Amino acid sequence: MDGEISAAELHTALESGDDVAVVDIRDPGSFEQGHIPDSKNLPFAELPQRVEELAGTDHIVTVCPLGKSSIKAARLIGSYEGIEGPVESLNGGLRGWEYELTGAAADSENAPF
Repeated sequence: MDGEISAAELHTALESGDDVAVVDIRDPGSFEQGHIPDSKNLPFAELPQRVEELAGTDHIVTVCPLGKSSIKAARLIGSYEGIEGPVESLNGGLRGWEYELTGAAADSENAPF
C-alpha cells in the first residue's frame, strides 16, 4: 500500500482522465445504492480471486464506507505480483468523499452512501 489519497485528490485525478481504477470493496447491494462514478465493485471477500483483474492499471484506489477496510484491501492488492502502480486507500471513505466534495453531512438523508 502506498498510503491514502484525499477525496479532492482523487476527484482531480478522475477529472483529468488519469488511469485510476477506483475499487469499491463493498457488497454488490451497497454498491448499487450509490458509488463513485466509473468505480469497479470488487467485494473484499472476492479480492484474492479477482485481483488479477487490476493488473496493468497505473493507479488503484480502494474505497469503503469509512476508509478503514479499504486500507486492508489496498495492502492486499499491493502485495500481489503484477500490480506495479501505486495502491492507495480513499481517506475518510465514501462518507468523506460525499462530505468533502458536496459539503453534505455523512449521515444526511440525501447522502448516497
